[in-house]
Amino acid sequence: MAHDHDLPQLSAARLRRLIGTRQISPVELLDACIARIERYNPAVNAVTATDFERAREHARAAEAAVMRGDALGPLHGLPLGVKDLQDTAGLLTTHGNVGLRGNVPAADNTLVARLRRAGAIVTAKTNVPDMGAGANTRNPVWGATGNPFDPSLNAGGSSGGSAAALACDLLPLCTGSDTGGSLRIPAALCGVVGLRPSPGLVANNARALGWSVISVLGPMGRSVDDVSLMLSASLGVDTRDPLSHAAAPEAFWPAGAADLSGLRVGYTEDFGLCIVDPGVRRTFRSRVESIRPLVAACEPIELELGDADRAFDVLRAEAFVAAYADVYKNAPETLGPNVRANVEMAGSITLGDRAWAHLQQTHIARQFARAFERYDLIIAPTTPVSAFPWTELYAKEIDGQAMRNYYHWLGLTYVVTLATNPALSLPCGRDEQGMPFGLQVIGRLREDAALLRAAKALEEAWAGDADTARPVPDFTALEQPRPELKSIVTHPPLVDGGSNGAAPVAV
Repeated sequence: MAHDHDLPQLSAARLRRLIGTRQISPVELLDACIARIERYNPAVNAVTATDFERAREHARAAEAAVMRGDALGPLHGLPLGVKDLQDTAGLLTTHGNVGLRGNVPAADNTLVARLRRAGAIVTAKTNVPDMGAGANTRNPVWGATGNPFDPSLNAGGSSGGSAAALACDLLPLCTGSDTGGSLRIPAALCGVVGLRPSPGLVANNARALGWSVISVLGPMGRSVDDVSLMLSASLGVDTRDPLSHAAAPEAFWPAGAADLSGLRVGYTEDFGLCIVDPGVRRTFRSRVESIRPLVAACEPIELELGDADRAFDVLRAEAFVAAYADVYKNAPETLGPNVRANVEMAGSITLGDRAWAHLQQTHIARQFARAFERYDLIIAPTTPVSAFPWTELYAKEIDGQAMRNYYHWLGLTYVVTLATNPALSLPCGRDEQGMPFGLQVIGRLREDAALLRAAKALEEAWAGDADTARPVPDFTALEQPRPELKSIVTHPPLVDGGSNGAAPVAV
């Protein structure tokens, strides 16, 4: 048995088993997580608002339930970090935005409520970019989140706080969301697992455009098992989300591993259109070669995806104008430059552009569907560059080519968003810069369970090799606080205020 102070380093799945067999107490686990947050969070600034007092009350109640022999939920007693775009009852939810600096929701969003019912203990919020816009987690309310492997570098986004908190073992599970890569990119840069599920698998009652498939909520953890466990507790219909549908938790947990020897894998470095750093290409090729002897087939694929970049521009702008047009009109000073840029882009988009973008998305989805007639998995890099300094708002140039806008560098993930297939970022060693490398593993639409089983098999195959196993930060180096992470101001000084009524749109 681990000492109390080591408990947060155990997997969520193992911690849940230990709680269920009365070998550890939810109170002991929570206290160990709080101590770890207090010790390491000053170095990365991943955790923002905390709810330690209420969390301790809930941990004591969880302990009492165990001792009474009550039926326990799948996440019973596990401390949870909630992304600061997602409403938490009675706990500050700022979206990293000055206009929401004083926003304390009266109710949880669908996902948080469901995780609480499964026994999770909401402990803290995790940092995000302003309104979730961008893949570098920094905002004028809480500051920036540093990468656990080098706090001077960025943690990705928009679920960067969740990814960094997991990498530092501050919390066993964290929530995320993903429009253009917000789960997958920070998971890759911080060396953890993030799953973008098929649309509708995890209900989202906060999505402004109820029928839009590009924005989803999903689980983040340190292993495929942990993500599978959390996903099993996240399922269910919500009548406020017209895309949500029923799914069986037992399809996801307990989790099994696929037989790799029977799998057919297609791979691509760039989907035929994304700009990717040569070093990332070399690291990806080495991972392809490590997979090749394990599977039935591992072959390059070609996808004719047309102008996917422009299609994402239009669909993203549509989502942002739906969520933020009123705020842009009435209080534009409260919106950061990334959000404003997306709303302004919508002003030049015509109905014809929208029709074209939806047709293009349909074409992309059918291209992926056709590829999955031959392959069980498609793999690609998750990010086109290694982590860069958090002081740089985004990657302005890759391989000598200038980016069109602040999210163009996310093409490897938003191409898959357009296809709507489930996709998981799987940590597998380090890149040439010594930073975590994430493999993007893509499955058939609505076959999320099969994707998770395949990802678990890859994870197990790589676990014994330091070159491919999940990397772990140097915690000795994280003993030193980094106050500069909290000092950034990107637009006018903070003001008091309640909710501005806007709905979050993750990157």
